[in-house]
Amino acid sequence: MRKEGLYLAPRFRWYYMVILVVVLICFQQAGFSLTKLLKGLPEMAKFVVNAFPADFTRLNELTLSILQTVEISVAGTFLAIVIALPIGIGASANFSPNPIVYWFCRTLLNSTRSVSEMIVALVFVTAVGLGPFSGLLALAVHSAGMLGKFYAEAIENVSKGEIEAITSTGATTCQVLQFAVLPQVLPEIITVILYRWEVNIRAATVLGMVGAGGIGFDLITSIRLFQYREALAIVLLTLITVGIIDQVNNRIRAKII
Repeated sequence: MRKEGLYLAPRFRWYYMVILVVVLICFQQAGFSLTKLLKGLPEMAKFVVNAFPADFTRLNELTLSILQTVEISVAGTFLAIVIALPIGIGASANFSPNPIVYWFCRTLLNSTRSVSEMIVALVFVTAVGLGPFSGLLALAVHSAGMLGKFYAEAIENVSKGEIEAITSTGATTCQVLQFAVLPQVLPEIITVILYRWEVNIRAATVLGMVGAGGIGFDLITSIRLFQYREALAIVLLTLITVGIIDQVNNRIRAKII
């Protein structure tokens, strides 16, 4: 064992060197500069100092915007679940009707995941106008790609014994999915859905900056008008909202798992 370890060590050192070189090249191409960062710290400090204390003068209006952000995330996540379910089944190797459907569903899932919510939101803003509806659609399309891929992989990894047992009774595909597949994957699916909802709340905040509704619009407006104290209030309200939702999700996960 010691000889084998000594034999493999030089080979792995080469891999480490290659990885290190690639990482350093990425830093260099990205323009990373510790000097620039240190020079910019005083400006960052000014921004932070100007933001204190937080200005909650428009608390009622900001609360309504936060509520709208949560509503966008809930509706977008729910619509993503509805969209992702049939596509995820079609993208699973063991339940897809034929290779063409499998390839199409997989390609569709990869495509929706590869495009940022911001870009999708800009497209929907152009199509349906400014407001929360465009943000809802952007979250639904992007989240459907992630959820659909997880659905497909979860279905592919289920125990074949239960599927064969129910299939032998003459059950249809829908019955097999309902009684053999769903009970096995439901806890994992719910966990991923809750996680995606948390992500969508943060994403909905950012989408507001491109006119897709929610608290993000108030945040970008405050920053552009140099109202940093109000911007800090918005950030604090967002953090509180995310913290509350995280606690709710933890309780739901504890009951399910």
